[in-house]
Amino acid sequence: MVKLPKLFQSGGRPRGFVVRERTDITVLELPSEGPYQPEPSPRPAPRTRAPRGYLAVHGVEKSFGSRQVVRGVSLYVRRGEAVGLLGPNGAGKTTVFYMITGLIAADKGHVELDGHDVTKLPMYQRARLGIGYLPQEASIFRGLSVEDNIRAVLEVVEPNRRKREAELTALLEEFNIARLRKTPSIALSGGERRRVEIARALATRPNYMLLDEPFAGIDPIAVGDIQDLVRHLTNRGIGVLITDHNVRETLGLTDRAYIVYAGEVLTEGSPDDIVNDPDVRRLYLGEEFRL
Repeated sequence: MVKLPKLFQSGGRPRGFVVRERTDITVLELPSEGPYQPEPSPRPAPRTRAPRGYLAVHGVEKSFGSRQVVRGVSLYVRRGEAVGLLGPNGAGKTTVFYMITGLIAADKGHVELDGHDVTKLPMYQRARLGIGYLPQEASIFRGLSVEDNIRAVLEVVEPNRRKREAELTALLEEFNIARLRKTPSIALSGGERRRVEIARALATRPNYMLLDEPFAGIDPIAVGDIQDLVRHLTNRGIGVLITDHNVRETLGLTDRAYIVYAGEVLTEGSPDDIVNDPDVRRLYLGEEFRL
């Protein structure tokens, strides 16, 4: 049995818009609140019937005190695709992420997982149902070896020791970190650490993975490595939602992206659609941006 750090022992936080039509959600014109930003012309993504195998949010809103930071955001991710959630600082991206994972509660709206409303479920139950989350901050247990980091999670989800060790070996080999299995996690490079964190997240057997700033703290030479890891997740059939400030790198690996501006979805589409959208260029990317 792996001896875990105290924080973990005490319950630490462990291609159009295709969603089911709902008659109980109304698009509202909300008053302008929060810090001033130039007035965009939000264009809601089309709302049509969804197939099974998707994670969606419907009209979620969130305020902190008198400041409304998310205003009726709707988006979806299908299994096996990578979707970007992009926008300027303070646009509400991270808050949307937190509402999907259950880290914070939405004031209004719904979170739907494979046809089931999980809006009221806590974070750990959403994780059990298939929502994985990799935060921007290093989440690795620095006092444990690489293999013990992954084993610590497997001991929670797989009671059979033989199956658990076989799955551990498979994950180490799948992410090319078998040679590092006995290495103290504190000695890993940024790219190696991300590999271990993703392998450990997969130990929970998620159907969807939310990656918060996966390129943060990564050397330029390791960017391609992270992009390959995301493609590996989608090839596994896992839906991936990514938020990052590295727009070019994110659009380079996603099938679609949403641009959030002043708490609202400004537009949604393929990377080419995003880059060529006049509002996106005017308000976010700049006229000289190129992929």
